[in-house]
Amino acid sequence: MVREHGLAGLSMRDLGQRVGMRAQSIYSYFASKHEIYDAMFLEGYQAFAEWMDNVADDGTDPIVAARRAVRAFVDFCTTDPVRYQLLFQRTIPGFTPSPESWAVAVQAYEQMQDRLAAIGVRDQPTLDLWTAMMTGLTDQQISNDPGGDRWTQLVDRAVDLLLMDTRTLDNEESEKK
Repeated sequence: MVREHGLAGLSMRDLGQRVGMRAQSIYSYFASKHEIYDAMFLEGYQAFAEWMDNVADDGTDPIVAARRAVRAFVDFCTTDPVRYQLLFQRTIPGFTPSPESWAVAVQAYEQMQDRLAAIGVRDQPTLDLWTAMMTGLTDQQISNDPGGDRWTQLVDRAVDLLLMDTRTLDNEESEKK
């Protein structure tokens, strides 16, 4: 339903009709609409973790591995824009994931940190730049060329630019010492 009507379009009455129940009966499964969002958030991050595990570093060149991981992230997000909004944007007023669901998100983030550390991205500002680049390309693709590749085709170039920046920063830090 949220893929048809957007996250904000989720209605307990419509959900009940869709599954052949009265809206009140749904409350025996979920105490609130936010609990449904939380279940979707958890399921989405579990799917994301599995997706990213499938592109685990296989010992190839770190640059190739970084490109592959960012492409996998962007592909995961652009294949389901509503799930992307739920996981990576804050589009539902008042929704906060439960600690259990948030723990899965944190684990996925830490896995990304480990992968980026392997290519020299170790400080928080550079890590923030990487996440901004990944979500920025994703946002642009979803918003301005849905179904196309205008922004996704820039992934390798963006990775290369960020790697150049990371190496430049590493070199500057080495020279200071």
